Amino acid sequence: MDIKAYMTDLGAKARQASRAIGRADTGTKNAALLAMAEAIERDEAKLLEANAKDMAAGRESGLDAALLDRLELNPERVAGMAEGLRQVAALPDPVGAISDLNFRPSGIQVGKMRVPLGVIGIIYESRPNVTADAAALCLKSGNAAILRGGSEAAHSNQAIAGCIREGLERAGLPGEVVQVIETTDRAAVGELITMPQYVDVIIPRGGKGLIERISRDARVPVIKHLHGICHVFIDDEADPNKAIAVAVNAKIQRLGTCNTMETLLVDAGVADMILPELAKLYGEHGIELRGCAETQKLIECKAASEEDWDTEYLDAILSIRVVADMEAAMDHIFHHGSGHTESIVTENFTKARRFLQEVDASSVMVNASTRFADGFEYGLGAEIGISTDKFHVRGPVGLEGLTSQKFIVLGDGHVRG
Repeated sequence: MDIKAYMTDLGAKARQASRAIGRADTGTKNAALLAMAEAIERDEAKLLEANAKDMAAGRESGLDAALLDRLELNPERVAGMAEGLRQVAALPDPVGAISDLNFRPSGIQVGKMRVPLGVIGIIYESRPNVTADAAALCLKSGNAAILRGGSEAAHSNQAIAGCIREGLERAGLPGEVVQVIETTDRAAVGELITMPQYVDVIIPRGGKGLIERISRDARVPVIKHLHGICHVFIDDEADPNKAIAVAVNAKIQRLGTCNTMETLLVDAGVADMILPELAKLYGEHGIELRGCAETQKLIECKAASEEDWDTEYLDAILSIRVVADMEAAMDHIFHHGSGHTESIVTENFTKARRFLQEVDASSVMVNASTRFADGFEYGLGAEIGISTDKFHVRGPVGLEGLTSQKFIVLGDGHVRG
């Protein structure tokens, strides 16, 4: 296969299809989403059969248990995909919304209208349900999509792609509104990220290596986060019960997510009271602790290295540092944070306000677990990922994050004097 020619054809079709989906009304988009959901439920057996091929190949190639779990489809996960499509259909449509409409002294009205980005390329690994999720969010936000799933899920992704195409066509939309790249050749990714004439933005979802490569080589704007080194800081004016609840939940509620706490910072004034109880609770959940010298004086743990402060474990490991005060905590976050999610536990309103204002991250929290940094929890309904960039969107990327705005001007024969 001539990869360049194949990708150019895909890109040209996506650009043309973006015009059709960009002007589609909400009812048409919702009809497509609901038809996709019906097709996925109807074809459950086909999807599971295709997934079984991927699972067998994955075991043969030595994929570890965690990757196999992400790859696997079962009846519950298939039903979840269909429900996800219906949930997106129920969300408000951001496209065409007009805001900030004001009269100017000249008599014209100036405002902003929310519009699709155009063509979105999404590159992801392992989980085949992302194919349905990404298609739904791009479609509802009025964008055409080119999807490139991991080679390990090739059979599953193509089976889901068939249901997506059927849903689009049943609603009277071009099947090319969502295209799933068929080849597993990695050169296809290199072409996708260097086609600015066809693709308006790239969203990579996967490991740090994948995202670093996309960020380095892309000639198309990228919405990304490289890693999630999230902190919880327990202030000396924290409520101990709140502090323990937040610090435990932020680590153990789910280990392998980007919004899981990787480093706990504790004010020296309360460390001797808080850390022994936390160490006991972490021990009950099998969490390996790595601490600074002050931490090691208070609890039994391994010594933390400088590398630990910059590591996203995604595992049952937690780094702990005792700090002099909030200033020292914010300094640690400044040097080691990834700009994802940071939280302070304190009853001091002034400190909370200062932490919110000065800490640089896509989500900053007071008296709440970092695990809340999620599009669904924020009321976005669904998300395509979390961005730690500062342009064009920051934090969980929902439907609105997949759109832009243009200025609109309403006149009645007005001319500029």
